[in-house]
Amino acid sequence: KKPTIAFDLKENKVTGNNSCNQYFGALIKDGSKINFKDAKMGMTMMACQGNGDSLYMETLNKIESYTVTEDGKTLNFLLGNIVVMRFSLLD
Repeated sequence: KKPTIAFDLKENKVTGNNSCNQYFGALIKDGSKINFKDAKMGMTMMACQGNGDSLYMETLNKIESYTVTEDGKTLNFLLGNIVVMRFSLLD
């Protein structure tokens, strides 16, 4: 599966799929800064081939900020000023 991420702004929660397992945790953001490392993420524990799910979670923990493209179609997660993850935004 392609990884997904969803935000519940009312409840300050984040959920998604890391290509194999479902994950969930607190949404910690301030302006364009976002912090997944301290979000106390939980995850289902299905057996997965390869290490894509762990690589995804390790990368998510390094994210420092985000941007949304001008057309509103892409969410970028950044480490410093380098885009390390991109997500297509759905309505």
